[in-house]
Amino acid sequence: MPAEGRIAARVAALRAEIAGHNHRYYVLDAPSVSDAEFDALMRELEALEREHPELVTPDSPTQRVGGAPASTFAEVRHLTPMLSLANAFDEAEFREFDRRARERLDVADIDYVAETKLDGLAISLSYVDGRLERAATRGDGTVGEDVTANVRTLRSVPLSLRLERPPALVEIRGEIYMSWRGFERLNAEQTARGEKTFVNPRNAAAGSLRQLDPKVTATRPLGIFCYAVGSVQGAELPATHYEMLGWLREAGLPVSGETRVAAGIESCLAYYRDIGARRPQLAYAIDGVVFKVNRLDWQRDLGQVARAPRWAIAFKFPPEEARTRVLAIDVQVGRTGQLTPVARLEPVFVGGATVTNATLHNADEIRRKDVRVGDTVIVRRAGDVIPEVVQVVTEQRPADSVPYEMPSEVPEQLLRQRVQALIHFASRRAMNIEGLGDRIVEQLVRAGLVETAADLYRLSLPQLLELERMGEKLGQNLLDSIDRSRATTLPRFLFALGIREVGEATAAQLAAHFGSLDALLQADRAALEAVPDVGPVCAASVQAYFEGAENLANVRALAEAGVHWPDLPRDSGAKPLAGMTTVITGTLRTLSRDEAKSRLQNLGVKVAGSVSKKTTFVVVGADPGSKAEAAQALGVPMLDDDALERLLADPAALPVILEATRS
Repeated sequence: MPAEGRIAARVAALRAEIAGHNHRYYVLDAPSVSDAEFDALMRELEALEREHPELVTPDSPTQRVGGAPASTFAEVRHLTPMLSLANAFDEAEFREFDRRARERLDVADIDYVAETKLDGLAISLSYVDGRLERAATRGDGTVGEDVTANVRTLRSVPLSLRLERPPALVEIRGEIYMSWRGFERLNAEQTARGEKTFVNPRNAAAGSLRQLDPKVTATRPLGIFCYAVGSVQGAELPATHYEMLGWLREAGLPVSGETRVAAGIESCLAYYRDIGARRPQLAYAIDGVVFKVNRLDWQRDLGQVARAPRWAIAFKFPPEEARTRVLAIDVQVGRTGQLTPVARLEPVFVGGATVTNATLHNADEIRRKDVRVGDTVIVRRAGDVIPEVVQVVTEQRPADSVPYEMPSEVPEQLLRQRVQALIHFASRRAMNIEGLGDRIVEQLVRAGLVETAADLYRLSLPQLLELERMGEKLGQNLLDSIDRSRATTLPRFLFALGIREVGEATAAQLAAHFGSLDALLQADRAALEAVPDVGPVCAASVQAYFEGAENLANVRALAEAGVHWPDLPRDSGAKPLAGMTTVITGTLRTLSRDEAKSRLQNLGVKVAGSVSKKTTFVVVGADPGSKAEAAQALGVPMLDDDALERLLADPAALPVILEATRS
């Protein structure tokens, strides 16, 4: 054999051997060589590829980490949508799910596949002719982010499927996670470098996967379990879900060793109880069990509703609880102006994070639970995110404890917080109440005329005239401005409420997704997490806000005061202009710039602050300034008011509209 042939054969043999060792180490957890032996094989392959670059292929083990850091993640449209799961929180809800499925299928019993519900980040792996082509995050279920370069760094993800006849195309769904051991090691390394540590393994996994530099991801201890096939071309799948998981194993993909077939609902409940008991000993974080109808033809018969399948459900574990001691009770003021007592706790690890503070909700809740400084209390992470005090362990109460009393007078610090809450509510991007500046808000609060946002709509001219330097004309102008703000938009209203984690962009996404406040109020955690850019922390915060009696009372009071907005068409998930970028400059004729921004975002357009070569088009109003000049210099199409109105009315006309700007 010629020398070139011998070298090519050796390179191929090395790649196959290294891939086999990676599979045994990262997937089967059964390494057959020492680290030193493995490193020697890698060094030999790297040397041969340096000497013969023509032999380098994309699926070579040496190509897992490479390329310059990205500036952003490109969008990827999934061939088959990545559905979210409906949740069951108790046995009765799970039994109801089983009853509905049996009735629809007209069968007495169903075999389910039981899988641990990892607390990680959903991922879709696309293999073309057996080679890893693309990896994408779940995103909104229809469009995700391209994280291929980062996922290639995971040695548990095969760059080539271990199949003699791989499909022409297959989308494989899985969950990227970080083990408890890896999480602890990463945080120790972060601490040693003086860098911020992560709250829990899920946040660590998500943050590691979304690094713009793949070299950073390569240093993070990430793993993956695969659990489904999305789209497949050029191959026949088995008849059952459990057999399909076996096919994934044969292809070299990691599948959870805790997966079982459960014959009927009683077997499912037994599995749920067993995994729940063993949860603390598992190597990774889970927050429940997923049950899927085993027969794939039955899955197709059951179909789906909205964005969730009727053939699967996540049976969540109760929130984790722990005991600790109340060191102090402070009072905070949210953006709504409401006083919220907060317990300062001895640090305690619960639900995957160290908790030092917990909400006590309000004065009535403190009195009902009789929480006192010095008490031993049971703390729960509601939804595994928001900490709260569940109950007091009264038998461990100190003999000298006294009931806690909310402040009879609002302390100066809390007055300042209330002022800031109202300033936010009235700000230009929120309710846009012109003339209600910081000085007037502070006077209104200190005079006791306004405590919550709804109080603004009850103000009268005689009350305003009591304020310093407030004349009749200025007072009437302010009342007129307050009155005009009653007519607003849902995104502005949600932003104005001051919900923690909900900024202007997130408020717009929530409004576009649910269309109405009523629909948002009825949304559970899974539905909230299905909204683009809404993660578990934000979803839990939104859910907790609308579950608060005082917050709901504030929303009702604002509605009773006449604050209103038009409902939006509910987002179907389709974004006709997804992936496009625009810049808005100048004064528009029929829309404010905020309104134009919101409507374009609802179509999937990213609204940026500066013009670049990546800008799809620029919306130009009167007196546009330097951004229009930049667009002209870069040859970026510019749309006037008429073109914008046409685009908003018919997004499919964009190519024609852009062509018209060039002629």
